Amino acid sequence: MSANVPHIAVIGAGAWGIALACAASRTGARVSLWSRSPVPAGCRALPRLPAVTLPDTVELVTTLPEHADLMLIVVPMQTLREIAPRLPGNAPLIACCKGLELGTGALPLDILAETQPGRPCAVLSGPNFAIEVARGAPAAATIAAESLDDAHRYVSMLSSPHFRLYASDDPIGVQIAGAAKNVVAIGAGIAIGAGLGENARAALITRAIVEIGRLASAMGGRAATIAGLSGLGDLILTCTGAGSRNYSLGLELGQGATLADILKTRSTVAEGVATAPALAATATKLGISMPIVETVSAFLDGAIDLAQARKSLLERPITVE
Repeated sequence: MSANVPHIAVIGAGAWGIALACAASRTGARVSLWSRSPVPAGCRALPRLPAVTLPDTVELVTTLPEHADLMLIVVPMQTLREIAPRLPGNAPLIACCKGLELGTGALPLDILAETQPGRPCAVLSGPNFAIEVARGAPAAATIAAESLDDAHRYVSMLSSPHFRLYASDDPIGVQIAGAAKNVVAIGAGIAIGAGLGENARAALITRAIVEIGRLASAMGGRAATIAGLSGLGDLILTCTGAGSRNYSLGLELGQGATLADILKTRSTVAEGVATAPALAATATKLGISMPIVETVSAFLDGAIDLAQARKSLLERPITVE
């Protein structure tokens, strides 16, 4: 392969990592997909997305790639701080995980800035189910960096006719939207699982946009970002799609299952469970009202039951939209 072909490293061989490796390969790039677990020789399908066969241009590796032109970090949010200091080289880092760190409330780019100081960083987020991106179904997402020129450069490296990317210079807004949508999706699932109806879910999604916008603004982002792919787009998909891990978890909760029992049966991560308390704590610290996030967090913690959650949201003081 030509030395001029870009080398894109994907760190993390979960479902989303596999999907992004497939998407990156469609740009004509050489792709390295790093798996934390040993991979059998000749393996082209991985446990997290077994229905997908990796393209020949994707190399499975178990050693972190040292020489890459771009590095996509696709590990669970709560393990990012462990992995980030080990990332070799000086390639720009694109955070592809969503959420806030428990205990610190740090966003993905906060952690990368602490552990890889001075290294260019951006975030990728949008309304995407891994299996569809892996198979090349049409999809879109946003890449946000402090520098719009940087964001455009990363977009040009990763875009293809199958995966349309947009540049943004609001990484805070994009990260807040990506974190909060998982929490709201749990709430949407609870509403449907408990039989509260489609009207309730639509109201939940709509009012959540307002909450997320308030928090994004308070943290230095732009409320307008929440109307884009990383905000409204991701909310619609995650709060209505049957393939959403967070929505399906909420659905089971609404039907009466306990969180502990649900988590015992799952091998995949529903980021909203860990993000909910971190997001609620951040909002409280900043004096931002986020009743939906606070209610979902309290429900997950067992502090309130379904009837109390319903009462908390529906009997709030009447206000102006």
